[in-house]
Amino acid sequence: MWVRIKLNNFRENKLGRYTYDRSCILYNIGLIHTSNGEHTKALEYYFRALERNPFLPQAFNNMAVICHYVRLSPL
Repeated sequence: MWVRIKLNNFRENKLGRYTYDRSCILYNIGLIHTSNGEHTKALEYYFRALERNPFLPQAFNNMAVICHYVRLSPL
């Protein structure tokens, strides 16, 4: 039974069903970097989150806020 569950989890992971979860994790890492003032690293993680889930409006919003306040060049 346990082996079957592990095999199903592996197959689902291989199919990319956990892409949403991974994008949220990357987004949260971006939030941590933002709160620490590491804006370049934060933008990197927001980009990585959007690569996995292009429909993550929070990442777009936070990127815009960083660009506005830090006055970075347009993305």
